[in-house]
Amino acid sequence: MGSVIGDLLPLAVGVAISPIPIVAAILMILSKNAGGAAKGFAAGWVGGILVVTVVVTLLSGLLGSTESEPSVVVSWIKIVLGALLVLLAFEQWQSRSDTSVPGWMQAIDTLTVVKAAGLGALLSAVNPKNLLLCVSAGLAIGAGGLTAGGDIVAIVVFTLLASTTVLAVVIGYAVAADRLGPTLDSARQWLQANNHAVMAIVLLVMGAVVIGKGVGGI
Repeated sequence: MGSVIGDLLPLAVGVAISPIPIVAAILMILSKNAGGAAKGFAAGWVGGILVVTVVVTLLSGLLGSTESEPSVVVSWIKIVLGALLVLLAFEQWQSRSDTSVPGWMQAIDTLTVVKAAGLGALLSAVNPKNLLLCVSAGLAIGAGGLTAGGDIVAIVVFTLLASTTVLAVVIGYAVAADRLGPTLDSARQWLQANNHAVMAIVLLVMGAVVIGKGVGGI
């Protein structure tokens, strides 16, 4: 269990510090429908991570890995995923001077709870950057040779860690709205300005980690 959790930690951090969902959560908190939209977004974010991780864990478990002898197929999948993460890192770095605001961010004031939840699920489960990290986490869990209970614990730990930043923003604002308002707005501005550079560094590190795990299993 310890080695699997160790493999999951950097992947969970990579998802958690993704700037876009943090910015989205802050914008929703500062929007007209602050309470409902932000809570819906957080629920969708957690749900998206959970679903992808569970599905990949189940599929990778069918590939015949054990804790002492990882499947060669899983190892090669990890290498491919790591390479894709590195390519995404390069793409993000190339776009680091782009500070434009996506259209969906400009329409956040109009989001209902349901639409906000859908957006959270899309950003966590469909967005290529986070999808690759969640898939890598599912592979690590499924190939870890854990019991069914161990798999569940690992999935819950990864999901909670990967969701910490978004949940912290939403819960923190609900508890101390007056004090956190100015701080959140400053954080939003910095993250929007440095989104691509931050993600490039995160994806490069995560890609190297995943490739290393894959090579170690061959």
